[in-house]
Amino acid sequence: MTAAVEVEAPAIVDGLSAEKYHADKTSISSSGLRALLNPGCPAQFKYDREHPQAPKREFDLGNAVHTAVLGEGHDIVEITGFSDYKKADARALRDEAYAAGKVPLLSKEKKQVDEMAAAIRRHKDAGPLFAPGMGIPERSIYWTDPATGVRCRVRPDWLIIRPDLTVVVDLKTTTDANPEACSKAIETYSYHQQGALYVDGVQAAGLAPEGARFFYVFQSKKAPYLITVRELSDQDQDIGRARNERALRIYAECLANDEWPDWTGPVDTIPQIGLPTWATLRQAEEFLK
Repeated sequence: MTAAVEVEAPAIVDGLSAEKYHADKTSISSSGLRALLNPGCPAQFKYDREHPQAPKREFDLGNAVHTAVLGEGHDIVEITGFSDYKKADARALRDEAYAAGKVPLLSKEKKQVDEMAAAIRRHKDAGPLFAPGMGIPERSIYWTDPATGVRCRVRPDWLIIRPDLTVVVDLKTTTDANPEACSKAIETYSYHQQGALYVDGVQAAGLAPEGARFFYVFQSKKAPYLITVRELSDQDQDIGRARNERALRIYAECLANDEWPDWTGPVDTIPQIGLPTWATLRQAEEFLK
């Protein structure tokens, strides 16, 4: 499918709030593209976009670390005098912060965030990457995919632009920063799609004349807040890009027809289902001799 209208020029937007960025329905982000593919589906994507969820506490710590490290992001409200949210007064302060679009943190959580940010500053690889003045935080980038005419957007955590090098750095807090666990997270959450789209976005916007590289900074939420810094491999970036291309085609078709199918889609007969392939092979070998 090709664009039927004139392709809109790329746009680089500074100062756009995270709320406005995520609420934009005229373009699609990495999380949207990932949601269109299995285990997601267009029907679920459409519903979730039209019914945004309330803030989740499990994201508060990560959002606060982003703010502390990047120097930009959500406003943080420290809830003092309480060790948890069991008391009504504490819950009222928490809910007031959420209503104002801010991130509430108990004092012990605020202390943890400060320690995590300090650990990043001390780290031999992450520290120089996130050095003040080294990069640009939370810059929103828009461009049109030439193959489908779909408007895309990315918002890199940290963008380093040098005459001979452009680097996108993505900060992720995690329960386990072991490299093997990080690799599994890339598979589970399709982070390689995110990496590929971010690289394509900064290049489409003319911010990477010599090409762009994508670095992950994974940080454990458990003391001593260990950190793993890795660059997304070329092969996995290619796979992520291919997944994005398929998701963009699906999205363009859904928009054109205003049809948002579930996992099954249009079929003439009820499909069969069975064990996962690996389990079928193992049990067939054991029982169908």
